[in-house]
Amino acid sequence: MPPGGTMSKVQNREPADIECWLTDMDGVLVHENKAVPGAADLIQRWVDTSKRFLVLTNNSIFTPRDLAARLRASGLEIPEENLWTSALATAQFLKSQMPHGRAFVIGEAGLTTALHEAGFILTDQNPDYVVLGETRNYSFEAITQAIRLIGNGARFIATNPDATGPSKEGPLPATGAVAALITKATGREPYVVGKPNPMMFRSAMNRIQAHSETTAMIGDRMDTDIVAGMEAGLHTVLVFTGITQPEDIDAFPFRPDQALNSVADLIPHI
Repeated sequence: MPPGGTMSKVQNREPADIECWLTDMDGVLVHENKAVPGAADLIQRWVDTSKRFLVLTNNSIFTPRDLAARLRASGLEIPEENLWTSALATAQFLKSQMPHGRAFVIGEAGLTTALHEAGFILTDQNPDYVVLGETRNYSFEAITQAIRLIGNGARFIATNPDATGPSKEGPLPATGAVAALITKATGREPYVVGKPNPMMFRSAMNRIQAHSETTAMIGDRMDTDIVAGMEAGLHTVLVFTGITQPEDIDAFPFRPDQALNSVADLIPHI
């Protein structure tokens, strides 16, 4: 790989021309609850150069305040207003679809708080939507209730498509796996707001008043971060500190605009 870690580049946009940055969190800024080397310096460079940025995560469990505290413990100081979760994106989407609607929610504080703040009533009585998010303790009773409500006409929404999530003991069933169970029982597919739906990125750009022509997305996965960034019209940067590795790229029919060893290699270009 050439010096600086650049593997491939499309010559339409340079990092120095980017005004707004979106970045994935796990595998890009943090790995196993520790900051990736260079991540804190990258955040500081964005602050020093007055760049608008958001850190994105498909995890809908935590509120931005809780997430900021967890990142602080990992060694990263990221203000809560610079965090954008699939829960926030889902709440914004539903607010645009049906202001002051009613929702039956399977999820934790990150999702319920976001929907409350978006003006939704959380109820199991005649909801307009069933909203499925991440939770540490899926309830068979709640899943059964969701199936019945969807059968009675409630619209089915999922915060993200991830089938599994990490834990110290190994993979855990996540939103996508439970959504598949509900789909099998109801015949209804959910509308999924989180990555790789470009809706996640468009809502994030709206949050910081960004334009696709001058916005970049940094991610560690070709099948979520890079493809969604590409479809949203963003400059895409793949880093090899997470899931996708250099030898994996040829398996995909698309390419990132840039591929780097880590976010540390991006700092000199901003």
